Amino acid sequence: MSNPIKRTTIVDVGRHAGVSTKTVSRVFNDEPHVSDAVKQRVRASAAALNYHPNVFAQSLVRRRSHLIGLVYEKPSASYVVDLQMGVLERLKGERYRLIVIPVQSVQENGAEIVGLLRAAALDGVVLAPPASDHLQILAQLDGAGIRYARIAPSRQLDLGSSTLLDDVAGAQAIAAHVLALGHRDIAIVRGDPDHAATHARMKGYAQAFAEAGCGVRDDRIETGLFTFDGGYAAGHALLDRADRPSAILVQNDEMAVGVMLAARERGLSIPDDLSIAGFDDAEVSRIAWPRLTTVRQPVFEMAIAATDMLIADLEDRKLQAHTHHDNTLLVRDSTAPPRATALRDAETNGG
Repeated sequence: MSNPIKRTTIVDVGRHAGVSTKTVSRVFNDEPHVSDAVKQRVRASAAALNYHPNVFAQSLVRRRSHLIGLVYEKPSASYVVDLQMGVLERLKGERYRLIVIPVQSVQENGAEIVGLLRAAALDGVVLAPPASDHLQILAQLDGAGIRYARIAPSRQLDLGSSTLLDDVAGAQAIAAHVLALGHRDIAIVRGDPDHAATHARMKGYAQAFAEAGCGVRDDRIETGLFTFDGGYAAGHALLDRADRPSAILVQNDEMAVGVMLAARERGLSIPDDLSIAGFDDAEVSRIAWPRLTTVRQPVFEMAIAATDMLIADLEDRKLQAHTHHDNTLLVRDSTAPPRATALRDAETNGG
């Protein structure tokens, strides 16, 4: 029978570092009255002995769980990966651990979310849209004393710290690109009506249309709820029309790929017969064929920034109230001039 491996303890670290067990405890609990030289020696000994402090024991001492939550609602797989990786990137080297809390519908379950966070004994939470805009959740978090940071909120920006993104400008830029190609028969697949991003992107589209001297046609708008299946169904509805559009603006990349499939099932060539533009720069936009014209949202960077602000708040350090992030228009292969315009240009240029 093999002997069990002996686990390194705080006593071993103290003996190796030449200090008392109490001093080791003070170092790992970030207590005062310990010199930098002693801290460095204790941590070096811990590394040499592969010792890791018990997070739960530390939590009891400090009356903190050192757990941070991330609340998000049924986003695309790429979006949630960027969110989680951003939070985890910022937590490297920190004592905090991440608890992921996916919600099927923030609108329907808003009253229950804070109860979940309280039951998990979280120190703080990062809120992704649409939870970052849910005023009932924010009020309940304030009432429960749970600190939070918000990703891309669109209202009540004075509540908590937040990372800000101009969805209106991003949508205006991609709509202006499609209009500049010569398209006027343009349809729209919007996302979830309960998301602030849906309305912001519609506003951006409308601004670009107005600047081009045309307007958004309500009869050419379908709802896809930010899902592939929703985009696929919306694509069928738009492409079955007698007055089929020459271009479709889609409010996220998952839906845009659904529209692509609906177009291919009708034998349409992209972008020769139909231009399609997405939003978000999700991974699927880069592996779709043709590659999808879209707007990059820096989700990873926003998640890092929001987590950084939350940690600063939890540790009572000077807090930056807002960080601003920029969208980037990425023109790829899924958009081109409408066929009639392309043929006319070719004839004009002697093609």
